[in-house]
Amino acid sequence: MQAEVFTPEAKNGLETAYPARATRLTHRLTSHPLLDLEALVTLAAALPPEAVEYNPGKLPIGIAPEDVPAPELGVAETIRSIEQAGAWMVLKRIESHPAYAQLLDAILDEITAIVTPRTGAMLRREGFIFISSPGSVTPFHFDPEHNILLQVRGTKTMTVFPGNDETMFDPQVHEAFHLGEHHRNLPWQDEYAAFGEAITIQPGEAIHVPVKSPHWVQNHDGVSISLSVTWRSEWSFAEADARAMNRVMRRAGLAPRSPAPWPARNLAKSLAYRALRKVGV
Repeated sequence: MQAEVFTPEAKNGLETAYPARATRLTHRLTSHPLLDLEALVTLAAALPPEAVEYNPGKLPIGIAPEDVPAPELGVAETIRSIEQAGAWMVLKRIESHPAYAQLLDAILDEITAIVTPRTGAMLRREGFIFISSPGSVTPFHFDPEHNILLQVRGTKTMTVFPGNDETMFDPQVHEAFHLGEHHRNLPWQDEYAAFGEAITIQPGEAIHVPVKSPHWVQNHDGVSISLSVTWRSEWSFAEADARAMNRVMRRAGLAPRSPAPWPARNLAKSLAYRALRKVGV
């Protein structure tokens, strides 16, 4: 790749926002040959079946995973007919393919100097490609990774909610998530809308999504292709382990405080949970 992916303005914007605030960025990936539909058909065929997820596009904002209907078409047919398929797909962990691993590293290497001093080294780098029919909805959910979603084709609106605000979700929801006790999808209530920030992105634009910031996505009238580049950090792992330690304390009859937002490190609880995990508690 010759030119840098992120514009200077994008890097300045990320430096201002990272890691706690969602923000719109700009990029130069819209004509990359690895991100057109035929290349994605080839990638989908090369990935293991568990790395390809596809869903009907007309879903409620909040839906339980067991209520999502099964897809009607195969993977290649869905991608090639995505304009009429009424579906959205995600190709997961694309870094298992050498060409996409190189692309992922090139993108993330550009922002290492911004990320590392604040949250530590970029750990567990992963990439995900979303291919969506017109009007598709990705339901309300949160993720444990730092994330930048780069829009390559089409237009979509992501509504992002504060990650450290427990007004919508009890701390025990976070604890259960980090212990693998519930799916990423979250229940929706209409009163949540007041807390969200709707960010619309077109080709050449991107969104930085903070760790655990709930969000849902509405695709606009055209086909959408988006690349999500993600990483974990020592800070994000510490937050997750502190949440898990809170569950241990709660089971012991205590009422623990929630992990503090960045720049707090949450080291005491995270180290305590790691010690318990080592001895099998």
